[in-house]
Amino acid sequence: MRAVLCKELGMPDSLVLEEVPDLVPDAGQVLISVQACGVNFPDTLIIQGKYQFKPDLPFSPGGEVAGVVKQVGPDVHSLKVGDRVIAFSTWGGFAEELVVDQSRTVMISDKMDFERASAFVLTYGTSYHALKDRALLRAGETLLVLGASGGVGIAAIQLGKALGATVIAAASNAEKLSVCKQSGADHLINYSESDLRQSVKEITQGRGVDVVYDPVGGSFSEKALRDMSWGGRFLVVGFASGEIPKVPLNLPLLKGCSVVGVFWGEFTKREPELNRKNNQELMDLFDQGKISPHIHKVYPLERAGEALNELLQKRVIGKVVLSTSR
Repeated sequence: MRAVLCKELGMPDSLVLEEVPDLVPDAGQVLISVQACGVNFPDTLIIQGKYQFKPDLPFSPGGEVAGVVKQVGPDVHSLKVGDRVIAFSTWGGFAEELVVDQSRTVMISDKMDFERASAFVLTYGTSYHALKDRALLRAGETLLVLGASGGVGIAAIQLGKALGATVIAAASNAEKLSVCKQSGADHLINYSESDLRQSVKEITQGRGVDVVYDPVGGSFSEKALRDMSWGGRFLVVGFASGEIPKVPLNLPLLKGCSVVGVFWGEFTKREPELNRKNNQELMDLFDQGKISPHIHKVYPLERAGEALNELLQKRVIGKVVLSTSR
């Protein structure tokens, strides 16, 4: 089979496409014929050795695939050959085949194609866990989404609306905000042109927001924290800006608010039953037409480096996907 390999830590241009031995599932595992693979921000970190997980070299990046079960190992009872599934792992997805434990799979809706399926679990799983389990977002509350045009940002907008919230989307230009509007955002803030705090104050009439969804970090985190309402919840989702902010801890005290960490990958391991329930609820929301990934572009496997560079250069709106058949 072909696989995109990281043979030395570095930037996306150092990745190579090579033939590697076929994979064989062990007990409790399934072998998936990968049709499409989602490209996510952690993929840009893991190839540089900057992610919390550091696989031995060489390895394939990619933690989110969609495909067909090709072979099942011993003691596999939940899946059979031919099943259409989404699978999530920490790495290994930028390849024509992937072996995962049967528990790390989700059946694909008949209404969902492989490309959208490969862009679904990580972003929507993260955002749903964040808003439903960590923030306990309630209907009628106000949600501010930073970096709203990214994959998890668009997922947070759509899920916020599905949960009954008023959603404020903040992004860096008009093109990105246009997609946020199409995804259901009620209010838009272009924070390259407008003051974030002043805009939030005007939109909320001085009350502040109940929940902040922050996958970006950097200089806007403290500004958003200062815009919290009393009893609000600030969700720490990631640091796409490359800067981990240091915020004054008197702010949560003065606001009576909570700063809440969101680590979806660890959640899936520690609470697999709740994760399975969430995944089924997400697939139901997709079938109802309430959520759907926005696909920025689909690249063939051999252009994986180009796809990752698009992400690093912040040109992606929604999700980039790799296809094994293009």
